[in-house]
Amino acid sequence: MKLFSFLFTSSIGRKVLMAVTGLSLVAFLLVHCGINACIFFNDGGETFNAAAEFMAHNWLIRSAEVGLFAGLLIHIIQGLALTFNNQTKRKEKYGANAGNANSKWYSRSMGILGSLLLIFLVMHLKHFWVVSRFTDAIQETAGSTLFDEMIIVFTDPIPVIIYVIGCLSLAYHLLHGFQSAFQSMGINHPAYSPIIKSVGTAFSIIVPLVFAAMPIAMHLGWIK
Repeated sequence: MKLFSFLFTSSIGRKVLMAVTGLSLVAFLLVHCGINACIFFNDGGETFNAAAEFMAHNWLIRSAEVGLFAGLLIHIIQGLALTFNNQTKRKEKYGANAGNANSKWYSRSMGILGSLLLIFLVMHLKHFWVVSRFTDAIQETAGSTLFDEMIIVFTDPIPVIIYVIGCLSLAYHLLHGFQSAFQSMGINHPAYSPIIKSVGTAFSIIVPLVFAAMPIAMHLGWIK
């Protein structure tokens, strides 16, 4: 009970919980990016559909989805709580803002970036996860696949633009969140903190870039 109270009510506990759930989502992003990148084989979606089919029917993956969504909800709620708590603690803004002298703009805008990501996530789930898991819109026996659904969605330039904005928000969110997660868990040392920072920066650029390249490539007809 004390652990629950610490994690969900104290500022330090909330940060630790944000770090743990955030790193679990980072692991998911890596796997999700690898599977989605299978479209770049440009084989009519054969490799991608095989990978997506495996993920959809693997009991271990399906079980992990429950924990993943729980972690996502906790991450969102705790993030909003921390943002609200930080704002209420300081009733009056400082007369002068040092800006990037003390911190990067994206580290001061995690609430906004998180909100943009939430909008993008809802749209993404509606387009693909809900369709493939809870409806009969995709029937492989009838020749319709998740790859076909991607082609249909990304024919419209509006979802493409929203997805690219979402990926840009993800990149900046990760630039701060990746390294911050390790610091929140007390992993901060001159010997390996620079390595964590470098890995985090590379991850924050490469993964969102791959995600953004997919809708653009499909919209432009480079992937068929």
